Amino acid sequence: MPKISKIRVASGIYWLEVAEAGLHILCGCPADSVKHLMKKGLISNKTVNGLSAETGPNAILLSDLSIQNGSFANFAEFPVMQMLYRQGMILPGHPNNAGLKPMLIGDEKQVHSQMQYIYRGNYGLLTEKEILETGVSSKSAHDLMRMKLKFAYGKIRPIEQFFDSRIIRDGPVEIRNGVSIRRLKPNIFEIQYQEESLTVDLNLAPHESYELTYQLGFHNIAREHFAVLHAGEGNGWDINRPGMSSIIMFRGKVYLIDAGPNILHSLKYLGIGVNEIEGIFHTHAHDDHFASLTSFIRSDHRIKYYAIPLVRASVTKKLSALMSIPEESFNDCFAVHDLKAGVWNTINGLEVQPVISPHPVETSIFIFRSMNHDGYKSYAHLADIVNLDMLKSMINENTSEPGITRDFFNQVQSSYLTRVNLKKLDAGGELIHGNTGDFQDDRSDKIILSHLSSDLTGRQKVVGTEASFGSVDVLISSPKDYASKHAFLYLQSLFPSVSHDQLDILVKNPIVTFHPEATLIRMNEVNENVYLILTGEAELTGTYPGSRKTLSSGALAGDISGLEQYPSREICRAVSYVQSLQIPSGLYNNFIKSNGLHADIMELQEKRELLQHSWLFGSDISYTVQTEIIRTMRSLTFQPDDAVPGKDGTGLYIIKHGKLRIVYNNGSVETLIAGDFFGESNVLFQTSNPYQVLALESTEAYRIQRDSYFDIPIIHWKLLEIHEKRLKAR
Repeated sequence: MPKISKIRVASGIYWLEVAEAGLHILCGCPADSVKHLMKKGLISNKTVNGLSAETGPNAILLSDLSIQNGSFANFAEFPVMQMLYRQGMILPGHPNNAGLKPMLIGDEKQVHSQMQYIYRGNYGLLTEKEILETGVSSKSAHDLMRMKLKFAYGKIRPIEQFFDSRIIRDGPVEIRNGVSIRRLKPNIFEIQYQEESLTVDLNLAPHESYELTYQLGFHNIAREHFAVLHAGEGNGWDINRPGMSSIIMFRGKVYLIDAGPNILHSLKYLGIGVNEIEGIFHTHAHDDHFASLTSFIRSDHRIKYYAIPLVRASVTKKLSALMSIPEESFNDCFAVHDLKAGVWNTINGLEVQPVISPHPVETSIFIFRSMNHDGYKSYAHLADIVNLDMLKSMINENTSEPGITRDFFNQVQSSYLTRVNLKKLDAGGELIHGNTGDFQDDRSDKIILSHLSSDLTGRQKVVGTEASFGSVDVLISSPKDYASKHAFLYLQSLFPSVSHDQLDILVKNPIVTFHPEATLIRMNEVNENVYLILTGEAELTGTYPGSRKTLSSGALAGDISGLEQYPSREICRAVSYVQSLQIPSGLYNNFIKSNGLHADIMELQEKRELLQHSWLFGSDISYTVQTEIIRTMRSLTFQPDDAVPGKDGTGLYIIKHGKLRIVYNNGSVETLIAGDFFGESNVLFQTSNPYQVLALESTEAYRIQRDSYFDIPIIHWKLLEIHEKRLKAR
């Protein structure tokens, strides 16, 4: 019988077990990896000395690459939390608390980054000084620290007490009890025990993505004046549903509350493109409410970020640790808007009141409201609250000891029970989650129970109800046509020199809806219509490998083939429900020519096609942003054996045609062709690139001005990804 066993759990995730050595390794830990282990039965319930506990991993092998195919690869917080709390490794008096600590295995940079990010995920802000730096009073900082210490069993433990670690460098390293590991190639590892060995490959194949543990249905969601779209009701352990999440629709705009794992998948099924997101309201920094912040860097603009300074500071420190970036870079990723706690903040007419809420990390609940003809309509979002009996047990008026005051308890109880039209609350129970019974006298019009991993009990159904994925509660309806309004704004950004009267000619065309997988533009046919994408996402696919591009709100499909009346070289299909403005090609042609735009469009088109079919500048970059980039592109030609960029300086280059070779100092080689790029290290860090570039044949490339793209989050993200891959190749 083999002494080492390996099970493929999901894309990029493996389970490796050496039972004789007492070692159970989770290999690869993208978002929701714990859910995958639970679904496979590799985590199960058991009883230890009369106490409930779970089985599971006791070590984690991290990906060498923090980013793979656009997704973050290492989210070890929940696997570690499962070991510490659900297995009982850190619980006082638990039989599984016997000195064994979760072990992180991998590249030194990844291990250090994960330790810091998990530590922040467990505690949030670590000292009274860090709390004071968010602008609260000295008394408030002291009170908040007292509460934090009560949740932390009386003290903030040093980071070394949470983890063991094994750093993989050039040779084998022992993990535990005679089991060793070594790196064969980037992200490919050999594990050996006695005479046996196995390899584990954590690399994703091209276009492969990390999987979900649940299935979702497609929904066609109307944009409303004030409504709540339910995007998840589970928790971090629910294998059948996304985690607790809501989407506020206000005056046709889309705002998220929290950003749990795999939120981009949820948005796809809800027919919402990432470029439609106006902003994110953030409750706290636990991964089931935080993990997809990394995904919103995949936008061509900085999404607005709304939170109280306490939460924003906690989130910033955790995200900077996870991504190994300076804390100041948070402002490069998001447009930060601090909210004042305990008062009404107005955001484009929507009023929101954040209220500080007790939790191990800095947390707030949110109450939203908007005025209607018959008064205010309101929604309260109570994520990760605590049961009031547990909170009452924390009362300690001795201000030199951990605990809370009775006044604070009364304030929390009052805020939880605020009467609103619609309330969604955490009913997860256990030590740090809500208790349904606390709300049995709540007079709110409708209560939704969320943050669960099981069906509602009969007693819970007396208090509240469930919400299904994609369901909507409309608080204020409106006869306004938000789709036409958005169509006008998108056209205005595409054609800024054109008069409103001329744009109205296009806006008056019909708005049509395509269901998922429906074809908008057919390949090798002259398309009769040009489509302006308003909601949802479509995919443009060409005839050569890798020519896939995502189109979302504000993008045109079929514009050039419609304008020039030649057969389309691409096919465009709806990925989700897609709303689009349908413009007859003849009308579009007349509009372009009568407004003197034809020559300018055709001059830009060659460069636009190159950008659209490149990995760096293709997906999720709007036409407006592409145009700004195009206007800074300067052509350069290199002859065979030229050292590139040579006398022409440094910067980012994208190849128009020809072939180049990257040569690393270890002798390995990478060949670049049309659409590929180089120069990322100079762009990111103003340092020389870790390779030499040589022309293999006559090659034309464009040098692109840094200012035109460097602040675009998705491009910055992709530059970091390729930089990391090329460093590993070196």
